[in-house]
Amino acid sequence: MSTLLEVSGVSVSFDGFRAINNLTFQIGPAEMRAVIGPNGAGKTTFMDIVTGKTRPDKGRVLWGEKSQSLLKMSESQIAQAGIGRKFQRPTVFEDQTVAENLMLALKKARGPLSVLRFRAAKEDREKVGALAEEIGLAVALSRKAGELSHGQKQWLEIGMLLAQEPRLLLVDEPAAGMTPAEREHTTAILVEAARTRAVVVVEHDMEFVRRLDCRVTVLHEGSVLAEGSLDFVTSNERVIEVYLGR
Repeated sequence: MSTLLEVSGVSVSFDGFRAINNLTFQIGPAEMRAVIGPNGAGKTTFMDIVTGKTRPDKGRVLWGEKSQSLLKMSESQIAQAGIGRKFQRPTVFEDQTVAENLMLALKKARGPLSVLRFRAAKEDREKVGALAEEIGLAVALSRKAGELSHGQKQWLEIGMLLAQEPRLLLVDEPAAGMTPAEREHTTAILVEAARTRAVVVVEHDMEFVRRLDCRVTVLHEGSVLAEGSLDFVTSNERVIEVYLGR
């Protein structure tokens, strides 16, 4: 299997606390992966390292077919290389419509002049329509983002990330604060996205993880404790001891 992202022997400490400890992690080009583990296991720090927000003390992070080092790239270069991240709280432009939010996010030249001169072409409008369909907001295109429910704002933000055509999507606790119906729809959006790109979901909600029906990586004290199907990892004695606590 070819590898899209390879994290190898990565460690990082903050004030003497080792947040990531010799972490090794790989994900393929079109794969769904769930990352679970107790608070302080290093899940967020892992995403911070991949997106360039945090620099590790040692190890390597390689990206794409050419095995480029992400550690030599800035946060914006990493985003341009095709890594998108969705934080827990949705950040959308509340005063803009759903259509405008998606239009702003489309993968385009982003110089000051090109933004000023930007006029939506027919293909841009079609793309926005298709994205809205994909995230289930086609009927809400003319609504202001601020009027959407919490779940709908999360979908819009996922749509804005998909508009940038990332090859890897990092998603932090997408199911938090959602109704059961919204969670089901979120699962469908992410599963569909993972057909054509890698999707890594950090999540606490085991029911949500089960719905994703994918390989699960359990982090503990900054390294991989177990990896496999959800049933496989949740029957692991160490996982039960440090995380599930039954």
